[in-house]
Amino acid sequence: VFPGSGLSWEPRSRAVEQVHLRCTEGSLEWMYPARALRVLLEPNLASGQHTTVCIKPASDFQGANIYVERAGQLHLVVSEAQGAHHVSCFSAHPPQGVALFLQASPQRDISRRTASFQYELLSNQSAPGPDFQKMALVEAMCRPCNNMELLMAICSSDFVVKGSIRNVSHDSENHMSQVDVSIQKVYRQKNRIFQQEEGSGEWRGPIRTLLQCKVKKGAGDFLFTGNEHFGEAWLGCAPRFKDFMLVYQAARDRGANPCEFELN
Repeated sequence: VFPGSGLSWEPRSRAVEQVHLRCTEGSLEWMYPARALRVLLEPNLASGQHTTVCIKPASDFQGANIYVERAGQLHLVVSEAQGAHHVSCFSAHPPQGVALFLQASPQRDISRRTASFQYELLSNQSAPGPDFQKMALVEAMCRPCNNMELLMAICSSDFVVKGSIRNVSHDSENHMSQVDVSIQKVYRQKNRIFQQEEGSGEWRGPIRTLLQCKVKKGAGDFLFTGNEHFGEAWLGCAPRFKDFMLVYQAARDRGANPCEFELN
């Protein structure tokens, strides 16, 4: 997390402040934006695994536009004037890193504005297909996972939970669906997206997926797996629990399970 303020700069200086961010995910908060800020995303990209950068502006993002530098040219990524602040993704070119340029908007008063955003560098290894560059958050592959994908999902996903679907809601404007899940068991979660409700003691949580996946409410228990992006759970493999158990037990009997899974 990098907090900074335009008020700390010399008023007459024309210098562009440079910020180096070395994590594969994080956030930047630029209060009272003034002049310009150059942000270098410089995690260890030598492996070449991270090839897509996604930026999610805060809901109250204002005071600046965000550009990405490519071959000496600036390409607009986030516009203050657009109002709607969706996730923007673009390709990175390891191992040089990625340079973002934040240009402060002209303003007459000194009322507080904050240009803040979260960023993630995504690995192309999670790419389900050629549409990955278009929509890098497409963890939801909209097709059933094969057995090997399912066995790998329980090993490498950010969350693995057993539960049932309480409700499915659709947001056509943002091309997303939300699955509200009632949880029977949390096997793993990276952060506390699935939480226990006070009073009822029931574990619940929302999982997002793409509208084009046409998720419907189904009865019975499922094993929900997936990854987190910007603090939200995105659906990966989600087989019926009894089907998953058959696949896992068969793989374990053959010694072909890539990791151990708690069965009881």
